Amino acid sequence: SETCNFVLAPQEYLTIGISTVRRMRGNYLMDTIQSIFEKSSFRELEQMVVVIYLADFDVSWNLKTAADIKARFASHIDAGRLLIIQCPRHIYPTLEGLKRNYNDPMERVQFRSKQNVDYAFLVNFCSGLSDYYLMLEDDVLCAQNFLSSMQTFIDSAMGSSWTTLTFSKLGYIGKLYHSVDLPKLARFLLMFYDDMPCDWLLAHFHKVKTQPSEIRFRPSLFQHMGTYSSFIGSRNSLKDDEFEENVGGLPDNPPALLFTDIPVYNTHLPVMVYNFGAGQFWGKSPKEGNYFLIVFKHPVKVIKIYIWTGSPEHKRDILHSGVVQVGRDVVSENNNQNCKSYRELGAFNAGKFEMENVTTQNSEPIDCVRVVVSKDQVEWLIISKVNIWIEKGK
Repeated sequence: SETCNFVLAPQEYLTIGISTVRRMRGNYLMDTIQSIFEKSSFRELEQMVVVIYLADFDVSWNLKTAADIKARFASHIDAGRLLIIQCPRHIYPTLEGLKRNYNDPMERVQFRSKQNVDYAFLVNFCSGLSDYYLMLEDDVLCAQNFLSSMQTFIDSAMGSSWTTLTFSKLGYIGKLYHSVDLPKLARFLLMFYDDMPCDWLLAHFHKVKTQPSEIRFRPSLFQHMGTYSSFIGSRNSLKDDEFEENVGGLPDNPPALLFTDIPVYNTHLPVMVYNFGAGQFWGKSPKEGNYFLIVFKHPVKVIKIYIWTGSPEHKRDILHSGVVQVGRDVVSENNNQNCKSYRELGAFNAGKFEMENVTTQNSEPIDCVRVVVSKDQVEWLIISKVNIWIEKGK
């Protein structure tokens, strides 16, 4: 029987796909949908469509859930912003006699194999709806204005060849794809549906499409909120320790060159933390007088600066003693750039520097922002956030 009517809107910027089945304990779907809509501005809502795949084999549960969604989110359905779909059971491949890879019990093998098919059907349906596709689960809390943060990261990745951008560190929450890749992803999930769990397959997918490593945005924009898994009511209380519900407004981080004399670990270069969401800087045991330097390509009037050090995995890798300075008049020295003169804005406190009203201490345009180490430390140094806001031209 008919559960809801919808008119497909013109192609949007983003489709958000969620597959859901009946849970033995706990139900978080309504809260997840509510979080998507209430954490988005009207402008953001106009750029998205949310697709809910009711994937349970119990058709009566699907119909009741569809009716509940329609009753609570009727305005979004009427706007063509919320779609509800289901598939008949007979189009699924067999879930009997499957390989017991990884010595999983048969119940788990059947569960994860069906889940792969669920996602294959979902992404295939969504392939023509938008430019990009975001995979979420049915028990997720969203960050405020998550779409705007994602757009900034997508724009920064323009010109590079990527298959998957990741906006959470947990499982398959927050995986973003080009919609043109979705038919390939659907076939990939179906081809290996009974071989391994979905999150493993997704990791293989970007590798076979020649993206060698994960490209992840920080902080995480989506948080797992459920306590009980959809797998036979088992507990799953995993939390993303890099999630920030309020990213605090997108920084400007104007065009700049970055320099440091701190020995860099691996590929964690200064530019990684400055390019919004791209990663972090990681240096080895900084000494007194070492610096982390941002040289703007043009003088700017800075109004707010946030610089955070350390990470949830490496809590000791903070700047234990250091200051932030602003400088004027760029000069070249030894293939690097620097400023002729500096004035101090303030010191780090517990690994963080946050100044909301920089103009009260420095009202003139500046050319440099410099972090200077005040004392030797044995611990390495992670700079996990450099957010700079500037005064815009009238």
